Amino acid sequence: MEILEAVLLLLVGFILLIKGADFFVDGASAVAKKLRVPSLIIGLTIVAMGTSLPELSVSVTASLNDNNALAISNVIGSNIFNLMVVLGASAAITPLLVSKSVMKKDYPFALGCAVLLLIFGYNGMELGHIDGIILLVIFTGFIINQILSVKKARKERLEQEASSDDENEDTSDISLFLSIVYIIGGAAAVKFGGDWVVNAAITIASAFGLSENLIGLTIVACGTSLPELVTSIAAARKDELDMAIGNVVGSNIFNILMILGVAATISPMAFIMENVIDIGVLFGFSVLTCFFCYTKGKLERHEGIIMLICYAVYLVYICNR
Repeated sequence: MEILEAVLLLLVGFILLIKGADFFVDGASAVAKKLRVPSLIIGLTIVAMGTSLPELSVSVTASLNDNNALAISNVIGSNIFNLMVVLGASAAITPLLVSKSVMKKDYPFALGCAVLLLIFGYNGMELGHIDGIILLVIFTGFIINQILSVKKARKERLEQEASSDDENEDTSDISLFLSIVYIIGGAAAVKFGGDWVVNAAITIASAFGLSENLIGLTIVACGTSLPELVTSIAAARKDELDMAIGNVVGSNIFNILMILGVAATISPMAFIMENVIDIGVLFGFSVLTCFFCYTKGKLERHEGIIMLICYAVYLVYICNR
């Protein structure tokens, strides 16, 4: 494949990934709103999974093609990008109030997932079949917990509506049929987009003598995280702060447990020391963000700017190491 063709394929693949995820999220969110589910839970589940479809497609495709370095670095790079750039940019636009339930339950769980990945990867420098299955079992438990939360939240919302004088209103302007079309069409676009991005990224990496690990941490990770970035910024601008935060936390959980769980189950993935270092960086950034959130119960604008600067420094580091 010529280098120019690879670049064009990469651009087209990113467009399909971004727009496909966008349509998926619109359709899934519309269905969730019709069921009267709080925005935080929507962000942690449907929106997070929808915006993580590019990472899933890229990493699973890479695993099937035995390009495991790209699969691992894509997830780690995407999680760092989500945390520092998506949350940082959203906070820089408008301060993000952080729900107590997120800080007590969801954020520590996401932090624990990063620690677990570090333990699995460092132990034997490989993420094997058994490790992948364990990650998927934990993810199943997470989903079950979220389903129970949805049922509880929906029941409370319906009880509030029943006790009020206001008529129940459909909170979505997208019909159920159109929502399903969005979901199916978006998922198809993400699938093909992911295939093209992986093939083009490998070609470009080989042509310029760059490692798949570096390409995964930079071009692919940033590209597949654009849906999270656009969604969270849009949510922040519309004062849907819970959705903005839930999207990032949920996506990071989904990326580690589901995506790496599936990829490792398909094909064991060898770790290199750079992967271990990058997971350590992810953990450090997670602790920093957690500290910012705990201080005043929100992410301030200046803290968001600090997060963006930290990511810029990290980007310079991985490009020069």
